Amino acid sequence: MSEVILHVLGTAQDAGLPHPNCFCENCAEAISNPKYRRTAASLAIVLPEEKTWHMIDATPDLKEQMANLQIKHNMQGQLMSSIFLTHAHLGHYPGLLFLGREAIGANKVPVMAGAKMKNMLEEQAPWSQLTKLQNIDVQEISDGQAITVSAHATVTPVDVPHRNEFSETFGFWIQGEKKKVLYIPDIDRWEQWDTDIYDACKEADICLLDGTFHSAEDLEKIGRDYREIPHPLMTETMDRLQDLVEQTEIYFIHLNHSNPVIDTDKTIRKEMELKGFHIAEEGMEFVL
Repeated sequence: MSEVILHVLGTAQDAGLPHPNCFCENCAEAISNPKYRRTAASLAIVLPEEKTWHMIDATPDLKEQMANLQIKHNMQGQLMSSIFLTHAHLGHYPGLLFLGREAIGANKVPVMAGAKMKNMLEEQAPWSQLTKLQNIDVQEISDGQAITVSAHATVTPVDVPHRNEFSETFGFWIQGEKKKVLYIPDIDRWEQWDTDIYDACKEADICLLDGTFHSAEDLEKIGRDYREIPHPLMTETMDRLQDLVEQTEIYFIHLNHSNPVIDTDKTIRKEMELKGFHIAEEGMEFVL
């Protein structure tokens, strides 16, 4: 049986930690101590026997994330075999530019994207240069259509509600021979999705879910109104999924710089972990 490894490349909300132009307690700590830094949320599917890997989301931190993955799995110089994109927001696709002629000068890297995003990448600058020069080859994917990445692993897009100004938004089911993972880094509200999050997580062995904000309080501290920012609160998600923690491993990812679960004193994190939930960390791996 060939091994399939899911590698966590990044765990932060789009702008990372430290956040630009912010010197809050979490950001100041990350500025002064690199061990507290977090890069934008991204995953890699690694196939060690085949010496290949696939990326989910091309973040602004792509070059650092790629190097870390290549070194860990002894694939220096080995480009990803494909990139799956969730949607067209800051933390999820700008890294594609590193594949262009100013940087890597890649040759036809398959980029899996929804119809709206495919159109944007092919028709709008600067992305259209990547397609014109054939640095990337954009391939359309759609809700529920499984894509085979190896004989032992598939990736299936799942439509989720989010601010779709430029593209649709996908979560992904990632299926190996042993385990099934649900990855949803961005969603507006669980109740707006046509699938019950409890039922979806019950099907999964591992979930990596939108943990942008812990509660309304951490939004208030940065002067933002929860009603204006479409993300489920971690407190709400934990209430919905508490009964599942004995059967499904549930991790939070896509953490905003203001989120108290990343405070250095770890008080809120310990409370969360006592309930059976987890925080995704960069470099973490799951064998699927």
